[in-house]
Amino acid sequence: MMEGRLLLRLSFLLLLVGGAMALLLLLMHSGTQEDQLLAAASSVIGNHTLRKQQKKSVLREPRRGRDMFFEQVDHQKEVPHHPLDPLTIQEFSKVKRILSNYNPDTSSSIHSLVLEEPEKGEVLAWNKGKNPLPTRKASVVTLVGGRSHQLSIDLSSGHVVQDKVSTTSGYPPMTIEDMTAATAIPLADAEFNRTIRSRGVELADLACLPLTGGWYGGPEEDGRRLVKVQCYSMEGTANFYMRPIEGLTVLVDLDTKKVVKISDVGRGIPVPKAGGTDYRYESQKKNQHHKAGGQRLLNPISMEQHKGPSFKVVEGHQVRWGSWDFHLKADPRAGVIISQASFRDPVSGEPRSVLYKGSVSELFVPYMDPSDAWYFKTYMDAGEYGFGLLAMPLDPLNDCPRNSYYMDGVFASSDGTPYVRANMICIFESYGGDIAWRHTECPITGMQIREVRPKVTLVVRMAASVANYDYIVDWEFQTDGLIRGKVGLSGILMIKGSSHESVPMSRGGGNEEEDLHGTLLSENVIGVIHDHFITFYLDMDVDGSNNSFVKVELVKQATEAGESPRKSYLKARRSVAKTEKDAQIKLGLYQPSEFHLVNPTKKTRVGNPVGYKVVPAATAASLLDHEDPPQMRGSFTNNQIWVTPYNKSEEWAGGLLVYQSHGDDTLAVWSERNREIENRDIVLWYTLGFHHIPCQEDFPIMPTVSASFDLKPVNFFEANPILGMPPNFEMDLPVCAAASSSAYGS
Repeated sequence: MMEGRLLLRLSFLLLLVGGAMALLLLLMHSGTQEDQLLAAASSVIGNHTLRKQQKKSVLREPRRGRDMFFEQVDHQKEVPHHPLDPLTIQEFSKVKRILSNYNPDTSSSIHSLVLEEPEKGEVLAWNKGKNPLPTRKASVVTLVGGRSHQLSIDLSSGHVVQDKVSTTSGYPPMTIEDMTAATAIPLADAEFNRTIRSRGVELADLACLPLTGGWYGGPEEDGRRLVKVQCYSMEGTANFYMRPIEGLTVLVDLDTKKVVKISDVGRGIPVPKAGGTDYRYESQKKNQHHKAGGQRLLNPISMEQHKGPSFKVVEGHQVRWGSWDFHLKADPRAGVIISQASFRDPVSGEPRSVLYKGSVSELFVPYMDPSDAWYFKTYMDAGEYGFGLLAMPLDPLNDCPRNSYYMDGVFASSDGTPYVRANMICIFESYGGDIAWRHTECPITGMQIREVRPKVTLVVRMAASVANYDYIVDWEFQTDGLIRGKVGLSGILMIKGSSHESVPMSRGGGNEEEDLHGTLLSENVIGVIHDHFITFYLDMDVDGSNNSFVKVELVKQATEAGESPRKSYLKARRSVAKTEKDAQIKLGLYQPSEFHLVNPTKKTRVGNPVGYKVVPAATAASLLDHEDPPQMRGSFTNNQIWVTPYNKSEEWAGGLLVYQSHGDDTLAVWSERNREIENRDIVLWYTLGFHHIPCQEDFPIMPTVSASFDLKPVNFFEANPILGMPPNFEMDLPVCAAASSSAYGS
């Protein structure tokens, strides 16, 4: 019976992770046969071949939809067509052979294996059909003997052309093998097993997570790769996150595979109950609260495109829609990379460059509880785990609408073996009844004018499941030249167990929320206050590579006596940033400004420099002390906007090696050089932030909350670029017969 339960749960895990993500390992312990099953599961997770991946049961858009409108991709036969195309299956296999011949230790400890992008000048000079592809190279980060190596491999010659040993602090991201091993190691410790049983939890019901611990300068941190393991009870629910074994933390050495220390500060805190925590549809169907009389409250809705989508995906990675043309690929660290985005000018008909490269650079998620079992929870999801590695296959019709195109990611396991993350990205056109522009003339003019244009956008989407939290990242392209970066947060809160079953009252009759470090969401369940910061890398090339950053401040101007009945008005004051420190921006409601990136050598007909501006929406700033170790590592969140000169090696805001880094190789450190940025090839960094004080509506799973920023044309065009866009006419649209109203209620 025990063996059957173990096998069933491990099988469920392998299906869940789709073969590449084992952030979560359900660990059951009951003797030799179970250990063998665990070892087998770990081996399977860490060494997937393409063949095994393709046999997985993965949700896909119905094949008919893809075959009708889009080119199909055969990963086994795929070849690069563009200098920025990701490595192919054949190239991954070649890299594996080269590394094996170069150094067997290197080939078995791969933490990152991606395309080494050609120099920017080479890419910009490349002309399809006229020039051959630049030399294809692979960039590999390995860990050998406790030291991080960054290797450059020439795929044409078959040689390692550079082997650079890192001189900064930190380690590369954990591998899948690291994660699976870390969660299994505590089970070999008798003290750990006794502690679990003393909490009333069966080992067969155990679910454990490998949690990165940051860096705090402690003696046990020197020269060791460490991870902290905390566990939960699965008994009675799939939502084990709501059932923490509070206060139990196991410190594990990833290299020696041994337990360093066990801390248990949660004795006496009960494991929260399982009732009411299951969020799955099958479970909710038994509950009629979301229905009226047993019927749907809302009818199903879908946008139909009887002529098919308006966008094309050419040669696997080139996306064309309306006036937009850009390169798109999956990345194991960033998730999605947008490259060489250009917009066809409505007057000249020529493509004009806007964005050379855009991606998520890093995420910083500090929790606001200084206690022993929580102080270290200050995650950097891209550099510690791999944001793209945690992107799960998207669910057709729910994650993405009909007529979506799905793009796979091809990644490498720690021994270099390639595998496919199916349906990792989707592309679709979105119409939500919004208006692109309109004007109706007032009747007093006697003019019968009613001009309205519908707003349709193109969305590129991925969703990463970082253990309990889900991040939905959208890149939205609009017909008027605007690009919107949007992040949605959903999933499940990281919960703290508590002895409280109701909100404790202070002596003065108020709530003692400060002692809880969060909100009591249910009996024995606290949602801890935390922040989310997502830093975007935006290499803007506005009508060319050399741009300037201009701060346009709105300032109050007093009128002179007798000048006007008005006492004051606002005027725009422009200042061009000369160096990096001039462009370090902290947003303020009472210091309103616009932030432009302009090409000073290109002017409109009337003399304005062409440009784009970054337009922040709702956001948040980090309030942590700058000397707090987590904030030292996350110092790239000290400002919402940074501008740096382009440097190929400066792509990750937290540094190349984030795991246990000391904060000595971050965006904030680079910017201390205060380099010149006027009329240079520059990169804009924007940090989007959330403060999250949990509430009961977040239990047991959170409704999505979103924030965004815009990259908006500012004097880039001579006039409204969608002036000539036609309206919708009845004859252009299909007529769909509605289902009988009795099918879904009155």
